[in-house]
Amino acid sequence: MSTRTPRRNRPHEIVERALELSRADGCVVIADEHSSANLRWAGSALTTNGVTRGRTLTVVATVDGGQGTASGVVSRSAVTADDLEPLVRAAEAAARDAGPAEDAQPLVGGGKVSADFTDEPAETSSEVFAAFAPALGESFRQARAGGRELYGFAHHGVVSSYLGNSSGLRLRHDQPTGTLELNAKSPDHTRSAWTGHATRDFTDVDPRELDAELSRRLGWAERRIDLPAGRYDTLLPPTAVGDMLVYQMWSSGARDAAEGRTVFSRPADGDGSTGPGAGTRVGERLCELPLTLRSDPWAAGLECAPFVLAHSSGDDASVFDNGLPLAATEWMREGVLHRLPTTRHSAALTGLPVAPGIDNLLLEGGGSRSLDEMVAAAGHDGPTLLLTCLWYIREVDPATLLLTGLTRDGVYLVEQGEVVGEVNNFRFNESPVDLLSRAVEAGRTERTLPREWGDYFTRAAMPALRVPDFNMSSVSRGV
Repeated sequence: MSTRTPRRNRPHEIVERALELSRADGCVVIADEHSSANLRWAGSALTTNGVTRGRTLTVVATVDGGQGTASGVVSRSAVTADDLEPLVRAAEAAARDAGPAEDAQPLVGGGKVSADFTDEPAETSSEVFAAFAPALGESFRQARAGGRELYGFAHHGVVSSYLGNSSGLRLRHDQPTGTLELNAKSPDHTRSAWTGHATRDFTDVDPRELDAELSRRLGWAERRIDLPAGRYDTLLPPTAVGDMLVYQMWSSGARDAAEGRTVFSRPADGDGSTGPGAGTRVGERLCELPLTLRSDPWAAGLECAPFVLAHSSGDDASVFDNGLPLAATEWMREGVLHRLPTTRHSAALTGLPVAPGIDNLLLEGGGSRSLDEMVAAAGHDGPTLLLTCLWYIREVDPATLLLTGLTRDGVYLVEQGEVVGEVNNFRFNESPVDLLSRAVEAGRTERTLPREWGDYFTRAAMPALRVPDFNMSSVSRGV
């Protein structure tokens, strides 16, 4: 990351000025400074690269009335000092026009101030690829020599968020996010393999190693085997596990569960409990394996904002909670549902502890075997499928969290501990909650990039899972 010459309209000054302009009973201001750098390539040749910068300002105005507190939220891009007063007035007008906010709470106070609140925002630039780009060039030469073509992109972004409110809070967080997606194809484009990597700074990514793995998979695909739909013993790699569990996390809000709308709702014919969280499955065993699903703002390599940054209110977030401290949270502890995401408002409604969402997710407590070691132990009692990744995931039934989607870029057949060929793609129908309950083995947890949700959620660490009866509901011929 680079620094730059101090500028006019520095983000902390924009925050302070907006707060000074506010005539509302309460005000929250978030200034997000964005910068990004990217590389793209096709046919083992670099095609484009670029750097962007921008700013988004969000103003939350709160107005107390006889029936409760209302909120108005307005966000705009490329805001300068001259744009501030119209933006602040627009947020106040939105609050006056709105009815009382259901999630209204006192703004987070305490007067905490980040030591770097007045510093210049962090930035990325093309320098982030200084070591990666030459290695990428070597991987291009390596791929050409091996008779394959490489396609993909590398993206690095940094967001510096400045949060201030009328209760004296002044917080700052810098969030670097990097992703690499690499696809290898045979010259006739009949065989394809994919891999991805999440990173904070591209110092831990070697495209040559990734290309070597893709070469191995293209070799597996030289033999093609057609299989019918059905339930198969299946190895899901960490990226596929991540895609399923990220969606599960997004669907686990405490209020929806307590009101009987999700897979985490206690059945109507339950045990009749009336204590905190009685309408939910908190305390129920979800998984026979001793797996723990958790989030932690300080998780090594997956660090994220240690306080709430909410640009709007919804089922799982509240603008009134902006600045609320976040702590390490276990959502599932050794197979037992332990927490559901809550705002202060939904926690009060459900009787559950306050547990806001956190921007990373880890599944731990499995074994120590790598995916290759799990493959070597598979396929001895019948065929096993090894997946590469999932995509086009959509929800079918929220009551069971049944999801459907497709396999992509390589489904391989394992027999007697060896990959013997590539099989056709499938459409699957599975619930991540059911997958956890039926999994018979979890491998070593490692950082991974959820492919389907990589545009929204990159900070994940997952093990591979073995599921003995994964439901491949139909054959997909068009992928």
